[in-house]
Amino acid sequence: MKNLSNLFLGAFACIALTITPVSTQAQSLSPSTKWHWDKGTIVVDTPERPAGQEHVLGLTVPKMNVVRVGFVGLGMRGPGAVERFTYIPGVDIVALCDYEQERAENCQKFLRKASLPKADVYSGAEGYKALCEREDIDLVYIATDWDHHFPVAKYALEHGKNVAIEVPSAMNLEQCWELINLSEKTRKHCMILENCCYDWFEMNTLNMAQQGVFGEILRAQGAYIHNLSDFWPYYWKNGKEDKLGWRLRYNMENRGDVYATHGLGPVAQALDIHRGDRMTTLVAMDTKSVIGKELVEKASGEACDNFRNGDHSTTLIRTANGKVIEIQHNVMTPQPYNRLYQLTGTKGFANKYPIEGYAVDAAQMSASGVQPKVDNLSSHSFLPKEEMDALVAKYEHPILKKYGEMAKEVGGHGGMDFIMDSRLVYCLQNGLPLDMDVYDLAEWCSLAELGAISMDNGCAAVAFPDFTRGHWNDVKGFKHAFATPEAEAEAMKAAQEATAKLKEEGAKEWAKIAKKEAKEAKKVRK
Repeated sequence: MKNLSNLFLGAFACIALTITPVSTQAQSLSPSTKWHWDKGTIVVDTPERPAGQEHVLGLTVPKMNVVRVGFVGLGMRGPGAVERFTYIPGVDIVALCDYEQERAENCQKFLRKASLPKADVYSGAEGYKALCEREDIDLVYIATDWDHHFPVAKYALEHGKNVAIEVPSAMNLEQCWELINLSEKTRKHCMILENCCYDWFEMNTLNMAQQGVFGEILRAQGAYIHNLSDFWPYYWKNGKEDKLGWRLRYNMENRGDVYATHGLGPVAQALDIHRGDRMTTLVAMDTKSVIGKELVEKASGEACDNFRNGDHSTTLIRTANGKVIEIQHNVMTPQPYNRLYQLTGTKGFANKYPIEGYAVDAAQMSASGVQPKVDNLSSHSFLPKEEMDALVAKYEHPILKKYGEMAKEVGGHGGMDFIMDSRLVYCLQNGLPLDMDVYDLAEWCSLAELGAISMDNGCAAVAFPDFTRGHWNDVKGFKHAFATPEAEAEAMKAAQEATAKLKEEGAKEWAKIAKKEAKEAKKVRK
């Protein structure tokens, strides 16, 4: 979805105690953030929970036979989401919204292909508001540009909708706290659409970690290293005066890891963050900007001396239970794509990118239920392919067993997008807690502002606020929720029956449209 307004850009600057002056354009720095020094550490305050609110850990909403969805933002990511949802039983795509009406209308083709009824279309700067105000929408799926993830989600929550937001879902701490408060107040889901949590290696490795294959996880790494040189020209530009596009401008105006969630999400689940552990302190640093400045100068024809985001940023995090996480971000330098996911445990090791593999010795393989087929198997190198395949087969995640084959057919980053969407709908249809809640959203998105505060103050240590406000240790261990086989079968039957009716209705509607189109085409030929 295009820029709805420029209200949220250029409005935020840190008003708390800072040493170095910062850009008044920095959206990653929120004006309400309060912090103070304590023995060399910057302590970010946790606002008190408003009276009458309770935490939403384990939040559920009533079961939905049919999940009625409105999509907002149909530019780069949105159309794929619409198409994927046409393959999920028990989904009614009610409304489509984009700044440009043409882009919203264009997504009707996916409904037509699936014989689903046409959706209502909304457009313009505030079209999303009319969509959110409808009474017949359960879920608002937000895939706008980064600047408008929050305002759309805020309006949707205020109007009683569950929301699912593309990453990064909140751009600063102020937005994180507002979404937390709205989710707690309305008792509606606010989910971060972190698809990397549903990729094959991450899911199978998570299952292994939860079953003790790697022993106790002590250290984890995650990264988003993706040279965007081929993509910068395609990010939407707000009129002829906009020579940069929204994403390059965001990187120019904001410091810190502005896209941390791909790397952080999967390792946070493996480390039980908010479910027995929490991130307590970070230190962040970045390189100077070379390529970023060059990109701006080439696009604008003017000198750039204020590019805030370094070409490469690194964030080190320590948890309450003494674990360490390292997260990297780099969208500038010429490197092979690297979405690193690495777990270092007391009994084993897992790594994705540039080499995908596991390292465990023969004794631990046997203890994990897989009998080694080679002699002298050690953790000094990755498992041979045959051993790795046997370990993966033993610990294939149940969610992959359920959705994996279909996901490969439907696609979306190799299928992980479809798995993510299917799980979201499954949990709503079965009245279960979602896999990722608003506290996950806040924690994973907070690295931008917390990292910027660290960097702007000499790479000082920064203490995380407690987004759960005292409840991070209530739940013991991250788990995916599942219905009983009987309840699951009942929900699926209702979903399939609902979809059959929708397809019957849609087929009739599209047949009438096809007849009308044929008549008009005939007139043109005459």
